[in-house]
Amino acid sequence: MAHHSAAKKSLRQVVKRTSLNTHRKSRVRSFLKNVHLAIEGGKKEEAKTSLRTAESEMSKAKKRGIYKKNTVSRIISRLSKKIKTLT
Repeated sequence: MAHHSAAKKSLRQVVKRTSLNTHRKSRVRSFLKNVHLAIEGGKKEEAKTSLRTAESEMSKAKKRGIYKKNTVSRIISRLSKKIKTLT
């Protein structure tokens, strides 16, 4: 248990940041899920539009330090590669 006021404040900040980061990660995951569902359904145009929104959301998460730069680019690259193979 924190005894000093600075430690108490630090604890409050950590709790707040953690909840925000989990919310943002969850948001990114749901956008990615939409892309995967469109790819599995064979809907190329829907997959492209959902990838664009997911890409935007992932860039925001990357900017805020939730995901690393290379992780984001790897995921986007793999998804766009899968979309290109759709007929």
